Amino acid sequence: MFEQFVKEIISDISQKEDRQRNRRDDAQYHFEYAVRHLLTDLWEASKSIPFRECKINRNRNYYSSQPERYRDSNLTYRQVMAAFEGLLNLRLIEITREGYYDSESYTGELTRYVATDELLEKLNGLMGHPAITLPTSFAEEEFVLLRNNIDGHKRLIDYDDTPRTIEYRDNLIRINSEFARHWFDLRIKDTEVSKLAARLERDKTKLPIDLSKRFLYRIFTQGSFKKGGRFYRGWWQNVPKEYRPYITIDEGFTSEYDYSQLNPHMLYYSMNKKMGEEDAYSRVLDGEHRDIVKQAFNAMIQADTLLLNGPENIDLSKLDISWRELRERILAAHKPIASLFFQGTGNAMQFEDSQIVENILLQTTSQKTPALPIHDSFIMRQQYSSDLEEMMRRAFHSSFGEDIPVSSEIIIEPPILFEADGTPRTEEMALEDREHGQWFDRNVMWLHREV
Repeated sequence: MFEQFVKEIISDISQKEDRQRNRRDDAQYHFEYAVRHLLTDLWEASKSIPFRECKINRNRNYYSSQPERYRDSNLTYRQVMAAFEGLLNLRLIEITREGYYDSESYTGELTRYVATDELLEKLNGLMGHPAITLPTSFAEEEFVLLRNNIDGHKRLIDYDDTPRTIEYRDNLIRINSEFARHWFDLRIKDTEVSKLAARLERDKTKLPIDLSKRFLYRIFTQGSFKKGGRFYRGWWQNVPKEYRPYITIDEGFTSEYDYSQLNPHMLYYSMNKKMGEEDAYSRVLDGEHRDIVKQAFNAMIQADTLLLNGPENIDLSKLDISWRELRERILAAHKPIASLFFQGTGNAMQFEDSQIVENILLQTTSQKTPALPIHDSFIMRQQYSSDLEEMMRRAFHSSFGEDIPVSSEIIIEPPILFEADGTPRTEEMALEDREHGQWFDRNVMWLHREV
């Protein structure tokens, strides 16, 4: 149904263009591809929580200057602009913010746009859901990304493949291929969707939840495959902590398991030391303001120069001491690893923890029981969660030859929908279905999808 819809829009744009001659075959292919690409993004955006804006790069050089491995060669500047202008002329989209670029400061913003009410009505009339209905293909997708800071901005850069980058990519294709066989969702009541949308709009660190973002990418930093390497872009990573208990996998309720103070433990073990039983952050201010201490600790590990002033994202107003005194107290509390602060150690530690995460993802992939990573924690169906705890311990021991505490942070009890003898409690089941109608409908779509 979506493909037929795309064909109709292509026809409408073509009729309104009033061209004197038809496009050449290759140009027509790229034009139709661009229309489908834009409509796919608009459909996915319309199903996001909250509705998200779409972005388009209107810089001619962008489509040819990007490294080839990251570029969709089917998207050409001329035909993308023709598709975009065509949707504008049909009044199916509207620009919400014009893009710009300042060549002196090397800063800018992409043009943002949204579907008009007319297009939203058409999209809502489509059968299915973009995350379920549209086919999945990994053929030309680059899952291993390398970034570097250029002119003060993070940019994707090209690289030559090595046996190691090929291994990273092959592992991600294995992991994502297993993800493609399962359905991850957020089981909240329909009445809660607008509350979640408002919650996300208030939090500038979170992106909209788009269930189409079902796969993981590995992003390395500072132009090095020894820095960063964490797994990103899964929609569940944008779910606020208080909503994470409601993430489901194949309709099943989940638990979240978390490494206890992963970075401090890794730092101590890297110096052949042990951190001891006392909490790494509570030991600094006698148990007070633990969250602020944790933020400061991580900032000091990430920084490559001495931080004379407190980082802007840390609210020090709640403390009775200055940033300088807090900094010195952290150094004193962690004297055995004091030499690792302000050395840019953080990105190297991220690489180490990303290797542990990859180990766990490959274990769960082999068992066909996917785990969803959120940096150093994992979400898994409750019936497999005891296996997850053992996998996490095994992966850490494989890297450091030591043990680390693992805790289960989030567990909720599923509703009781069956009697002890297995008889369905039909009234309770019907109520659950009504209250979670959107979740229920998506899971039915998944079960009845074309495979």
